[in-house]
Amino acid sequence: MTDSAEKWDARYRAGDGRPAPPAQVLSENRHLLPDSGRALDLACGLGGNALLLAEAGLETAAWDISAVALEKLSAEARARSLSVTTCCCDLSATALPRAQFDVIVVSRFLERALSGPICQALTPGGVLFYQTFTREKTTSAGPSDPRFLLGANELLRLFAGLRVLAFRDEGRQGDVSTGLRNESWIVAKKEELQ
Repeated sequence: MTDSAEKWDARYRAGDGRPAPPAQVLSENRHLLPDSGRALDLACGLGGNALLLAEAGLETAAWDISAVALEKLSAEARARSLSVTTCCCDLSATALPRAQFDVIVVSRFLERALSGPICQALTPGGVLFYQTFTREKTTSAGPSDPRFLLGANELLRLFAGLRVLAFRDEGRQGDVSTGLRNESWIVAKKEELQ
């Protein structure tokens, strides 16, 4: 077991075990989900996104480094009579399969080296929902290490090969007590083959 896996297992063991609500990028843009297909909640934690995807009728996989989180997610999915397939893996050392997912959701996780493999894992017409913390945070929420924080408009650069359907990166503009602060999100589509 890696240090990272041990850290996350301990965090999830200490928590209440309830999944967080789905990421704002997914809940606000749920209407952009396909009617059917395969979905992946990458770095899923307790699986709030995975549960929403399964409720939407998608064949849902949930991957995370924490076996503890995945056990709790599996129990919650069973309690809701939902089918979610889990995979315990270190995402920095696990290859994503090419053209396998119609939807990929990533929230509050940033591994820049995965941006290309994420795009390749989408099927033609597949949609990415991605939301994570920014360097222009207005609170102490999320990581403090800049390696795990997005720069301004960075999601647009990381996923430049996809068609942007929706994007928010409000930074510190205007009234910082309202709006989407601390995080940025993108919904982007892999164009269909011609």
